[in-house]
Amino acid sequence: MEMGLRNVGSHCSISEMDDYDLSSLLDRPKLNIERQRSFDERSLSELSIGLTKAHLDHLDSTYSPGRRSGFDTPASSTRNSFEPHPMVADAWDALRRSLVYFKGQPVGTIAAVDHASEEVLNYDQVFVRDFVPSALAFLMNGEPEIVKNFLLKTLRLQGWEKRIDRFKLGEGVMPASFKVLHDPDRKSDTLVADFGESAIGRVAPVDSGFWWIILLRAYTKSTGDHSLAETSECQKGMRLILTLCLAEGFDTFPTLLCADGCSMVDRRMGIYGYPIEIQALFFMALRCALPMLKHDAEGKECIERIVKRLHALSYHIRSYFWLDFQQLNDIYRYKTEEYSHTAVNKFNVIPDSIPEWVFDFMPMRGGYFIGNVSPARMDFRWFALGNCVAILSSLATPEQSAAIMDLIEARWEELVGEMPLKISYPALEGHDWRIVTGCDPKNTRWSYHNGGSWPVLLWLVTAACIKTGRPQIARRAIDLVEARLLKDSWPEYYDGKLGRYIGKQARKYQTWSIAGYLVAKMMLEDPSHLGMISLEEDKQMKPVLNRSSSWNC
Repeated sequence: MEMGLRNVGSHCSISEMDDYDLSSLLDRPKLNIERQRSFDERSLSELSIGLTKAHLDHLDSTYSPGRRSGFDTPASSTRNSFEPHPMVADAWDALRRSLVYFKGQPVGTIAAVDHASEEVLNYDQVFVRDFVPSALAFLMNGEPEIVKNFLLKTLRLQGWEKRIDRFKLGEGVMPASFKVLHDPDRKSDTLVADFGESAIGRVAPVDSGFWWIILLRAYTKSTGDHSLAETSECQKGMRLILTLCLAEGFDTFPTLLCADGCSMVDRRMGIYGYPIEIQALFFMALRCALPMLKHDAEGKECIERIVKRLHALSYHIRSYFWLDFQQLNDIYRYKTEEYSHTAVNKFNVIPDSIPEWVFDFMPMRGGYFIGNVSPARMDFRWFALGNCVAILSSLATPEQSAAIMDLIEARWEELVGEMPLKISYPALEGHDWRIVTGCDPKNTRWSYHNGGSWPVLLWLVTAACIKTGRPQIARRAIDLVEARLLKDSWPEYYDGKLGRYIGKQARKYQTWSIAGYLVAKMMLEDPSHLGMISLEEDKQMKPVLNRSSSWNC
């Protein structure tokens, strides 16, 4: 058994008596730093090998300060001069009811507080990806302690040995979720983590580690407190996550090879290979980690690998995943079976495999990153999370970001309808549904991850709208949410082509639906909050691309 790891079987637990010295970090005083609005990011070229210490000491020092929002919440006694929407107070009440405590300290929010549901399943657990919008809401409202607690507890869980049957997972894997078990007799609390061994399909979460790094940066930007990220524990945690992803193997692409169901789309949906959601989160996590890693011996080696990977990854995604009218026409005219370094059809995609729907779906002005690219395969489906994260991380160029916004506006009925936002488009039906999903009764057409509408995505599209200078799109989407979400008791997702019906298996009082709404509202109220979750474009990563008609904005 490796040094520092403890064998705890298929479940990983942390008992009341086993806090190590990380708990001392929770007692550190918060820094009181003047409010700033700048959140520009440094160029990767400045972080290349061979920089002087003076340059390195000037790492990303700007921040997006969290403060009390103008909304009347249980933690705030003041109001701004405007009257907030009545949903806001209800949302804050519901969000606080979802809080989970470990030995008296809040450490996260459970997935749903749906007392009417007969089956709890794992909705009573704290999911890493689900907690992100909750964390952002608390940061924007000037309550960073719960976020700090969450980051430290999940970091501790990362350090335990993880086994599924007789196979041991990589040391850097973050849990998909954890649960707090209270023992009233012994007056003790225990954390129990799930690394995929209890998940449907038994798939480890690839995205959890990326969201953890992204959230660590958001905490740092919001509070101005760099001490947490600079601890040896957080430094090691980041390196372990990134080591898993930057390891060399048989891959000929800089993208990450993944199994189906390893992200928010956590059931069989044909996203195996190189899904855009994972690639965008991977890119964003690399960029977030870059200024937070120390330039010591271990950190410097990791930084060098990150810089190289970012250049390759940005070029690959921007070049081969991007689809607009001109690119679609080019693929339609591809020749096949090209064997040379000068091949145009590098992945040997057969033009006859292009689905009919995409020709009508693609507007003359607009574009998006398609779902997947691998040898002889292009998944032309739209996936909302990957495209929004591509904008926020600046994986998308400014021209591509504008084109994605153009597409959303041009295809509003298809992608937004009556409830933001379609997680994927279009839905798999008939023979495709049977083959791709394995006849999944939850992912029937226009339901759940198969073309369902997810209110949680409101915060991501709102952030993307603000970054691209299209706040009116966000306001239009928020108006749709405010017409239904509270009245429908905050459902997890909606069904139907237009997202008109509450999902057939949707939980009510879904926490990230609640938090996503609050984050969207607070970002529109104060766009400087965008700095927590947005990265500016790095000019050094801009590839030479053929200009297409959709970029003439």
